[in-house]
Amino acid sequence: MALVMGIDSSTQSCKVVIVDTATGGIVREGRAAHPSGTSVDPEEWWQALLLAIDAAGGWEGVAGWSIAGQQHGMVALDDRGIVVRDALLWNDTRSADAAADLIEEFGADALARRTGLVPVASFTLTKLRWLRDAEPDNARRVAAVALPHDWLTWRLRGFGRENPVLDELVTDRSDASGTGYWEPGSGDYDRALLVAALGHDAVLPRVLGADEFVLDEAGRRVAPGAGDNAAAALGVGARLGDVVVSIGTSGTVFAVSADRTIDPTGTVAGFASADGHFLPLVATLNAARVLDAIARLLGVDHAELSRLALAAEPGAHGLTLVPYFEGERTPNLPHATASLGGMTLASTTRENLARAAVEGMLGGLAAGADALRALGVRIDRALLIGGGAQSDAVRLIAPQVLGVPVDVPTPAEYVALGAARQAALVV
Repeated sequence: MALVMGIDSSTQSCKVVIVDTATGGIVREGRAAHPSGTSVDPEEWWQALLLAIDAAGGWEGVAGWSIAGQQHGMVALDDRGIVVRDALLWNDTRSADAAADLIEEFGADALARRTGLVPVASFTLTKLRWLRDAEPDNARRVAAVALPHDWLTWRLRGFGRENPVLDELVTDRSDASGTGYWEPGSGDYDRALLVAALGHDAVLPRVLGADEFVLDEAGRRVAPGAGDNAAAALGVGARLGDVVVSIGTSGTVFAVSADRTIDPTGTVAGFASADGHFLPLVATLNAARVLDAIARLLGVDHAELSRLALAAEPGAHGLTLVPYFEGERTPNLPHATASLGGMTLASTTRENLARAAVEGMLGGLAAGADALRALGVRIDRALLIGGGAQSDAVRLIAPQVLGVPVDVPTPAEYVALGAARQAALVV
């Protein structure tokens, strides 16, 4: 049997699955933790990757591999292949002012047309501008810019400070589309934007097609890799017309689309998919944490919260929860707070409050789906993944709120499985 390795290098940890290409089944797996924080030495990711591979039984029988990783993180290298400074992760917000400066210089409309994105602190482009302004000496040292999955792929292929061939950096279109300096229409980098951010040009990873591969030192085929959401779409088997609703602490709503999207408001990020299509995405701050908060308030576990919600009528007798507990990104209301409305003696019950929490959380995600529809994205079916999708109430109420049929795939490491599927394709 031919085996492939799929790797998910996320913010929290590194997960490795070894998959039989004939059956699609996992035959071995391993994981290792990542350090916390929003600025991390990439060497920590490298050591975790080696530990996770070892925990998964090593390389025996593996014919090919692929790495999916957290998007947007800035890994800056000098001309000797040495990391210039700790990587800034997607959730590092120190570049918020840099994002505003770039929008002022170029205009939101123009940036959305050029790159599919309106800059926010998450994107690599803004982190490079921050580096230029805050650490000019480090910025001048930068000879190449990679994303986390690009850099790990480069290292695992045998490159690094002992073999610093920067031109061997490779990536895929999904991760490139989250940088803020890649053009989804042409498939080329927007060098003018890179220079405007960093202050000079630099080596950028070569963007591989979905079925292209490179080789590692042992002659194994290495797939392009992907950003985490694009790999999850591959892993869960999302197809045209599907919207994936990921209910973690925060939420993401992304659809597989045949056409690129351009949203000058910045609500929808016009990412690319890993299979040659596009992956427009909306992010929300308040998802499973809404259920956590109401469960704590009621003094129940999540199973009992679900039972209470299903005991109430749809609409919770007019009780409504606007779930902006930590502000909100979609819509862009960073200073908003949650509110409970429609309270009457009849409506204010434990059951209705539980129902309002589920409906309110799903309503926030439905707003993301509506934003996709407003840009012409076709949505025929929703796939619910993430911890929040394991709630009976969420699964049963979601079709009513989202307005489309809902499937809930069996919980799995879908990012790592997506990377394994990509590796299987090139093998």
